[in-house]
Amino acid sequence: MTKPYPLRFQPEFKERVWGGRALEQFGLELPEGHIGEGWMIADHPNGISIVNNGKLAGQGLDQIREQYGKEWFGTKGFSEVNGRFPLLIKLLDCNDDLSVQVHPTDDYEGLPKGELGKTEMWYVLDAKPGATIIYGLNDGVTRESLKEALLHGTVLDCLREVPVATGDTFYIPAGTVHALCAGVVVAEIQQNSDTTYRLYDYNRPGLDGKPRDIHIEDSLNVTAYEGSGASMMKTDATQAGEWLQLAHSPYFVVEKGIVSGSWKLATQPESFTILVICEGSGTLAWAGESQDYKAGECFLLPANLEQYELKGNATVLRSYLP
Repeated sequence: MTKPYPLRFQPEFKERVWGGRALEQFGLELPEGHIGEGWMIADHPNGISIVNNGKLAGQGLDQIREQYGKEWFGTKGFSEVNGRFPLLIKLLDCNDDLSVQVHPTDDYEGLPKGELGKTEMWYVLDAKPGATIIYGLNDGVTRESLKEALLHGTVLDCLREVPVATGDTFYIPAGTVHALCAGVVVAEIQQNSDTTYRLYDYNRPGLDGKPRDIHIEDSLNVTAYEGSGASMMKTDATQAGEWLQLAHSPYFVVEKGIVSGSWKLATQPESFTILVICEGSGTLAWAGESQDYKAGECFLLPANLEQYELKGNATVLRSYLP
């Protein structure tokens, strides 16, 4: 039996009409095209991450899940709906505006079989001056007024636009109308789902030159008009050696930490731990072994890894199951 160790994966890159080349800043080798998404840790029919370090190199996350089960992934570490790894970790490069979209909850009747709803959160890794996102509806918008605006091409008047800066974080429960806009690079922690309903897409063609699908009825059905519980915060106050909680949902907890020197930590038997390296570099040490890390890398720490240590100078996101 292979001893537990921090798993790093080869990203699966997705070309998107709104993508660019900004993920190259992390030293990632991108394929040609407009690369909008790097699926860093994925166990989904639309993308499986392949381990690229240690004894399990070459195996997919799905294979490791099947082999090592709850011992590695924790007593909570599986989706009750489809048995897969419950989270999907991405890096997103928004060279252009994304479609205005909304995600369903787990109990929405229109979900494809075996698919989950999608609650997510963003941590802004980089934002150009003046960058914004769409984050919720303006006060007073109802299903009827939103539908009317869609019919008359005035939907942007219904949407709340907010400025963003590096280090900002946004919690986006299912039902929140949202869109990343041009000039933003984010880390995204989300439920393991690839279901998105597009409300509006600026009348632009997709990569094939044809209009992309718009999902008006589904979008109107799943939007939380009275508020979804979305929240945003600045994270400048994070102190070295302390975790600042960014999001606490039924699906994940996300915290931000600053590594300065050495920080001794531990996993818990209930859940795996995911580390996203936002800035800086250093060494991840465990059980007499070590692995260098740098910005843009993501690690899956098995629940039974237990004691580990982060050395160096870095900004890190830590995610686990509640």
